[in-house]
Amino acid sequence: MPSQQMIEFDWPSIHAQLWEQGWARVVGLLSEGHCRELSALYAEEDNFRSRIIMARHRFGRGEYKYFKYPLPPLVESLRRQAYAGLAPLANQWSNALSLGAEYPADHAGFIELCHQSGQTRPTPLLLHYEEGDYNCLHQDIYGEIAFPLQMVCFLSQRDEEYQGGEFLLVEQSPRAQSIAQVVPVERGDAVIFTTRWRPVRGACGFYRANVKHGFSRILRGTRYTLGVVFHDAV
Repeated sequence: MPSQQMIEFDWPSIHAQLWEQGWARVVGLLSEGHCRELSALYAEEDNFRSRIIMARHRFGRGEYKYFKYPLPPLVESLRRQAYAGLAPLANQWSNALSLGAEYPADHAGFIELCHQSGQTRPTPLLLHYEEGDYNCLHQDIYGEIAFPLQMVCFLSQRDEEYQGGEFLLVEQSPRAQSIAQVVPVERGDAVIFTTRWRPVRGACGFYRANVKHGFSRILRGTRYTLGVVFHDAV
């Protein structure tokens, strides 16, 4: 198993990107070995609590599986480390938008709050796309408690293992047209982005900009993606 100590986050850069645009690209977060290790988990049914066929729910086309507890060590490590680095920013955003939410410094403390509210099912997931598959624009809200940021890790190599499947972010500000962004990524990259909305400074202080994410259609090949959601589900 690849060493988990190789996972490193540049938090000052990530925080600056998130404040500026609501998302941050983390280049080369995972090694090729990490990516292959995570992709291989998809075939091992004992790792998961459920499998979702997206077309049945009109979510798009393709499928994904939610991990069960205990999470695989690499997934648990990513979730725990990323949360610890993002919690200070989450509290800054809460203050900027006057939401009143306070997020614990460590992920174990946050998960305890989720479980106290009846949100006990783990939400990290592996997504599997084939040619023609896509993911509609959406937000990953699974209950009353939701962490304002999440992360997606790209496990397949663009142009080598698949084509198409661009990661999409669409932001809607009050009384304005939506802004769509395509985030270019390679295998091993991660994108951290807002789960629901982000603070944007306006003439009278900060306002909420609503954000949804998705993936465009896969044109060729197979693609695996790891989604790291920090709150648990009802």
